[in-house]
Amino acid sequence: MENNTETTEIEKEEVNTEAEAVEAAAEDNITELETKKKGDEYKEKYYYLAAEMQNMQKRFDKDKENILKYGNEKVLLDILDVVDNLERTLSFIKGDEDVKVKNIVVGLNMIEKMFMDSLGKHGLKPIEAMGKEFDPNFHEALSQLAVEGKENNMVHEVQQRGYTLNERVIRASKVIVVKND
Repeated sequence: MENNTETTEIEKEEVNTEAEAVEAAAEDNITELETKKKGDEYKEKYYYLAAEMQNMQKRFDKDKENILKYGNEKVLLDILDVVDNLERTLSFIKGDEDVKVKNIVVGLNMIEKMFMDSLGKHGLKPIEAMGKEFDPNFHEALSQLAVEGKENNMVHEVQQRGYTLNERVIRASKVIVVKND
């Protein structure tokens, strides 16, 4: 019997050894899974941060482009006040019959053209409004006027010219619109 008892104890030890080996393997698997899970979390965080960096770079590039395109808007608006005064001056003296005044008008017209060409090189363009249909995106109606022979919502008169800077309206044209009842 002693032989059976020894065999049973040896079997018990083998079972215990196998159980310990299985338990150790299970712990190794759990550790490996936890490590893999942490690695996956780090990958996920990395991809998120990489995408966030790309989005931030795109926003930065867009902001930089807008600054380059529209950064001089305030300066140009101030310069437009000078252009308006030049246009008003020309409209007041154009009808004068004096030869000296006519020569001044020619000179002022050349200056105005050069000035507008220079501003145009920087993306500033006047909004054509006269005779066009009223568009609230480009025109600001100051008043309405009944005019026979003209269609409703047509621009009858431009009080102040509007401008776009690189296709964006920086000042709407101030106009009088035809309104026949």
